[in-house]
Amino acid sequence: MGQPEKLVIRKTIRRHQLREMVPLADSTIYEMEQRGEFPRRFALSPRCIVWDLAEVEAWLMARRTVPIRRARHPDVTKRKSRPVRGRD
Repeated sequence: MGQPEKLVIRKTIRRHQLREMVPLADSTIYEMEQRGEFPRRFALSPRCIVWDLAEVEAWLMARRTVPIRRARHPDVTKRKSRPVRGRD
């Protein structure tokens, strides 16, 4: 007979632990999850939502290695209300 397979128990974290690791708003995390840019949460019970710690740590390491493009400043001359005039 073969050896029994080794059971790997993965650690999970709850929302307050996630917020300590990832300083983003809950709404931002939710939107990133919906777009597939953040590890998905899952329910252990109807009132207990958790994230896989290994997935969150891998996401953090990936964010450190890839530079994030900064958002460009808006062109205030194209605003409909109170547009800024160009320099003369």
